[in-house]
Amino acid sequence: MELILIRHGLPVRSEESSDPPLAPEGHDQARRVAARLARERIDAVVSSTMRRAVQTAEPFAALAGQAIATHDGVVEFDRNAGSYVPMEELKRDDYPAWQRFVARGADGDIARFQQTVVEALEGVVKANPGRRVAVFCHGGVINVWTAHVLGMPPRLFFEPRYTSVHRYLCAGSGERNLVSLNETAHLEG
Repeated sequence: MELILIRHGLPVRSEESSDPPLAPEGHDQARRVAARLARERIDAVVSSTMRRAVQTAEPFAALAGQAIATHDGVVEFDRNAGSYVPMEELKRDDYPAWQRFVARGADGDIARFQQTVVEALEGVVKANPGRRVAVFCHGGVINVWTAHVLGMPPRLFFEPRYTSVHRYLCAGSGERNLVSLNETAHLEG
């Protein structure tokens, strides 16, 4: 089966919630990735329960005429932080805070987070043999799943762009292969 992970679009900055809606640019990104994915056969749509992921999935699900199944196992690891600052803003405005955020990938919490994500995505794989499934999720989810597929320790090791597409082949016998990371052609032009 082919597992396609899509990072959510750009959300608004929020000091009050770690689950903010998409910014206008994020809605545009969601429409663009929806148009790109609509050219492919995708058999099922899964989304994190977080607002920014669901709002990113909605345009594609509408174009494809599919329902969105939500899954709590693919929510972002800082979902209870109480606020949300887009990563590029944090990196630009407070580089030491961004470094601390990324370094969290070395602590025990990231290992538990990876276990949750792997269990959730392996469940999606098992439930969809021979199918193509689009999962709308988060940068941390994509990082720890990719680390799992590559046999690396769980950590945040690359920056998935907003609405970037990441592809994996998942065999019923247990093999997992990375096909592509950070597809973003739909955001050009």
